[in-house]
Amino acid sequence: MHLISWNVNGLRACLGKGFLDFFRAADADVFCLQETKLQPHQIELELPGYHQYWNSAEKKGYSGTALFTRTAPQSVSYGIGAAQHDTEGRVITAEFSDFYLVNCYTPNSQDGLKRLDYRMEWEDAFRAYLLALDAKKPVILCGDLNVAHTEMDIKNAKTNRMSAGFTDQERGKMTELLDAGFADSFRVLHPDEVKYSWWSYRFHAREKNAGWRIDYFIVSRRIADRIRAAEIHNEIFGSDHCPVELILNFSEENA
Repeated sequence: MHLISWNVNGLRACLGKGFLDFFRAADADVFCLQETKLQPHQIELELPGYHQYWNSAEKKGYSGTALFTRTAPQSVSYGIGAAQHDTEGRVITAEFSDFYLVNCYTPNSQDGLKRLDYRMEWEDAFRAYLLALDAKKPVILCGDLNVAHTEMDIKNAKTNRMSAGFTDQERGKMTELLDAGFADSFRVLHPDEVKYSWWSYRFHAREKNAGWRIDYFIVSRRIADRIRAAEIHNEIFGSDHCPVELILNFSEENA
């Protein structure tokens, strides 16, 4: 089972920057997008062989997720079943025979941490949602989770100590999630590797590789031994994020 996740920071813009070239070259079984920034009627994407699922924010040009999969899921749901969290198009869940796939674009705490309190509410509700799924079958969570978990996951840890995405509170919530029975797939295979998935458009950050690792595949710990590859494709441009990849030994027939 070959999965890709990419925050495209506006799919229409990314289409003009090589999105389809990477999509075709990746040849993934499942391809998840975050921050699509569009309504369903604003795009017609021809992806032969893939089923398409979209979750758009009520606010136009904001947030949004999409999921493209070769194998039709048994069921698909949108949001996490909580009205206060389900207006921004942040989650798509696809149920397959052996696992749930959850595509997520986690709310950013914003400049001045204006949304940190809301983010904490989101984290608790989302973790409860994942645990309820995990009680039924294993979970594969992917997406832009808007947190660099450890100092290894960010270039300038000291100067960003209380910046959105690297607060003690956000990092603590990621620790809580992992401690609840989940594994960070990249760290399973690359415990000491420094690699980033997001770079600010300012200050020539990408040229200097002054980045953050905030894009993840998180899996139920009981299937962590099925991970065959977990990569960050920092050679791919088109967005301020780069794609991340997971290969598991689930067969596509079992998807």
